[in-house]
Amino acid sequence: MPYFTIFASRNDTRDIGGLVREVFREGYKVAASGPDETLFTVQPKGWFKNNKITIRVVSEDSDPDYFASNIPGMMGFYQRIPFEDDDLQRRVLIQISVLNTMLAIETEKDYGQEDWNRFVELAGKIDGIGFIQDGTLLDRDGRVIVYPDGTSDAADFSPRACTRKIRGEDRTTPEGWQRKETSLAYLKEKQVPYLESLPELPPLSELKVRSREEIARRAVALLIVIQYACDVAQEGDLPASKAFVADLLDKFGVADELTGDERDLLAQEEPSRQAAINIAWQYEAYWALLWALGLLDSLDFPDHTCDCEFAIQAVSSCDSFAKFLDQTTLRQPESILDEADKIYRLHWACVNDRIQGREPAAGLNESVVMERRRALFWMIGYRDEAWDDIRMDT
Repeated sequence: MPYFTIFASRNDTRDIGGLVREVFREGYKVAASGPDETLFTVQPKGWFKNNKITIRVVSEDSDPDYFASNIPGMMGFYQRIPFEDDDLQRRVLIQISVLNTMLAIETEKDYGQEDWNRFVELAGKIDGIGFIQDGTLLDRDGRVIVYPDGTSDAADFSPRACTRKIRGEDRTTPEGWQRKETSLAYLKEKQVPYLESLPELPPLSELKVRSREEIARRAVALLIVIQYACDVAQEGDLPASKAFVADLLDKFGVADELTGDERDLLAQEEPSRQAAINIAWQYEAYWALLWALGLLDSLDFPDHTCDCEFAIQAVSSCDSFAKFLDQTTLRQPESILDEADKIYRLHWACVNDRIQGREPAAGLNESVVMERRRALFWMIGYRDEAWDDIRMDT
């Protein structure tokens, strides 16, 4: 069956039935079934119109497992697409991270332009994005946000999120409240705007902080792959670079620590330059790992990139993983969680300034902030998300 999918970020789905009926009010018969009208059958009227349409509504409330298993994969798919515009890719990933509603539309036969127009109209009324089977994303007006080859007709796309996804559950604990207040005091000192209602992170007792060895292995594997990514981005000698990287991964015994995206980059005969740049930026995530391992005195304000020479030396000065691990001392989990809370709020400031068309407050570098957040959220085990799938919602 042909498919068209609408994804959205909504506080609830109770008005969707009315919107479906409004879009198909002329020339169609709409029947609803399922609890709270979650399944719609749309039958065209007339002898020569028999392409029945089925619309299934799924929300994060009705099927949390669907979103828990599919959103990370969707994030990974669009992280790998070679976007022409890196900032557009970030906006798409932000949008995906806050999706909580899906309308799966199936038609018995291939749908035509009239059906297409109604599907796009429905996406607009729901304030969602359209998804076509080949991976093409459409905005609420039917313009292409991104094709599978990375090109776009809607470079001005802006993500939309409901208040539930922005504010979360607004759960408060004494520990979370105190940590948030400390972070806000830091932002005020740096003259960075903040959102008072941005939720607290969970208390330490509800998180699973990674071990010193886990963090050290991630750091070494990441640094090695970053070297290859830099060669790809700079159009270096890739066969020689790949061989060098393979030797290092074997020498330090960290090949098994590579993520899916990192393996893909190494496996491709003609690696995507954009994918390589995305991984090269993870020097900033690696920098946060070094800090957590006690190899940096502090994490500077994220308005500049890290010292790559020092970053490389931290591992290259060791002739084995054991030697590297021996020189590390894991910081207190409370300190790592404090930094995660702080970077979470700094990221909101970056996104807010970008949406408002302003220069980042206090000279913040959003790419640095995002990559530090990746590492810090991974280290505290927030939502138990994999490295490649850390959600960047604010």
